[in-house]
Amino acid sequence: MYPRTRDVPKFLLPIAGRPFGHHLLARLAEASYEEVVLCIGHLGDAIREAIGDGAAFGLRVVVADEGETRLGTAGALRRALPYLGEAFLLTYGDSYLPFDYAAPLADLAAHPEARGTMSVYRNEDRWDDSNCEIEASRVIRYQKRKPGEPRDGVDAWGSGSPDGALRPKPRLDHIDYGAIALRREVVAALPEGPGDLAPVLTALAAEGALRALVVTQRFYEIGSEAGFHELEAHLGARAEVFT
Repeated sequence: MYPRTRDVPKFLLPIAGRPFGHHLLARLAEASYEEVVLCIGHLGDAIREAIGDGAAFGLRVVVADEGETRLGTAGALRRALPYLGEAFLLTYGDSYLPFDYAAPLADLAAHPEARGTMSVYRNEDRWDDSNCEIEASRVIRYQKRKPGEPRDGVDAWGSGSPDGALRPKPRLDHIDYGAIALRREVVAALPEGPGDLAPVLTALAAEGALRALVVTQRFYEIGSEAGFHELEAHLGARAEVFT
């Protein structure tokens, strides 16, 4: 999003007449959240000034600052550990999701055997590369693919199957929608310092501990110019409906 983000963090980019973060915080308040932890880094002071304590949105906002070192999503979560409840919702600061943000946490609360609930969308590589295989309300495989790598292929374990035949890999036709309920213990087990969340989600799926909450409406994001304009059109249409 450079040069838009040269002097303004993505969270505060003006879109449909308001900073993006205002739209996101308003959605969280609509879903009955009371406290939000903002993990900030680039131009974080601007976010502190613009959001304050969250009272303007009917929220309590606290800040976990990663400082000058980019920590990645897992590292930022680990830095925020003192502020996290026993279960919490992780969502991304450049995603706007037209669904009930409370639903993943409610699903996790209803399934104490799980360690996380990921909202997923049947994407089939339409909006971005799909990264989840779903079966019986669980994410059974989470895999970030390399550029150009297909969703499906031939599995290398064919020689170990009963008939020795190669087997096709299961389909990766869903995508992480951008809202994941996690138990605090998942974050507490992470080492401090920079880290990617993808291996954490891969491990949770492999151990059968990651539930899938299937969402039917597409997601929006402002990580690209195309995404920015799509969300602006969506929010503009939404504003007209509620005018």
